[in-house]
Amino acid sequence: MRFETKAVHEGVAIDSSYNSVITPIYPTSTFAFDEIGKNRGYDYTRSGNPTRAALARNIAALEGGTDAWITCTGMAAETSVLFLFKQGDHLITGNDIYGGTYRLLISAFSQFGLECSFVDMQEPAQVEKAIRPNTKGIWIETPSNPLLNIVDIAAVTEIARKHNLITICDNTFLSPYFQRPFEFGVDIVVHSTTKYLNGHSDVVGGAVVVRSPEHAEKVGFYVNCLGTAGSPFDAWLVLRGVKTLPQRMEAHQKGAMAIAHHLHAHPLVKQVYYPGLKNHPRHELAQRQMYGFGGMVSCELDTDKVDPVVFFNHVKLMSLAESLGGVETLIEQPWTMSHASMPEEARITAGITPGTVRISVGIEHPDDLIADLEQALEQARL
Repeated sequence: MRFETKAVHEGVAIDSSYNSVITPIYPTSTFAFDEIGKNRGYDYTRSGNPTRAALARNIAALEGGTDAWITCTGMAAETSVLFLFKQGDHLITGNDIYGGTYRLLISAFSQFGLECSFVDMQEPAQVEKAIRPNTKGIWIETPSNPLLNIVDIAAVTEIARKHNLITICDNTFLSPYFQRPFEFGVDIVVHSTTKYLNGHSDVVGGAVVVRSPEHAEKVGFYVNCLGTAGSPFDAWLVLRGVKTLPQRMEAHQKGAMAIAHHLHAHPLVKQVYYPGLKNHPRHELAQRQMYGFGGMVSCELDTDKVDPVVFFNHVKLMSLAESLGGVETLIEQPWTMSHASMPEEARITAGITPGTVRISVGIEHPDDLIADLEQALEQARL
């Protein structure tokens, strides 16, 4: 089946009693046994649930993986995967990753003895240089959040294979519609399903997708052991949203491209970060490993000419809010919002400043969104 057909049909046909077209919600905490040692595939919803299993099959099919687990949040997905590592292990990741991931690694897993190096992952040589005798994994985020830097997935996985390292890729920003990391050798893919997979800003959730039996067994154990699995109702909402993922992603991209071009020519904007622009330093790489450029646009305001605080306070159509991937456009200041958990020095090293703007472009008409940006920029002009 082609992608659009998989999005609609994978994981759906599980109701053998009434043949419902839509996957049922099973909001039960437990399942009765037919007799000792014999049940009908499920015993307790933390361990397994038919609605959640339907979504897992759907996302695994879209990503090209063999198994998937649905978690209660994106951070729960990351937490479950990080338990694959043990005390004394070393992990390499980017210096420009999502602030919540940075916090999880530095503030939580460091106390369990997991060591981390943050490098410029746009340069594969920097990744290889950071490898130590105790290095066990590489965490890839591409495009990066919020500056949309592009990591050469194939180059990084080649390095990982040479050194027998696990590779994990956060594919939240593009979804499997625009990028499928398994095609480039990645071992594990994680998602915040809160974002594009659900697409309607009405649920939080996560997913872990694997392609090897070894990782399947371990990740499944930790999701169950840690209790990070998502609720059946939340899984149902994501399964409902994913049916329109292809159509939404095309609309997101159309709006993002229009906004990126407009901001690129704007006198109050110093720089635009969008891999769909031909002047993006990794535009050709993005064309090779991505099926589209996505719906996220970031830019750097010229703070000598515009007051960022006034700008953010005067957007009207766009909601000043964290998160991304919904049908409505969200705008935020990473410096004080999504990446505030990173130390100031780390934010500066990553290239984030108070003038950095991150836009999750919705499916509204691009002209209306551009008009909103224009009026806010004029209000903020110094």
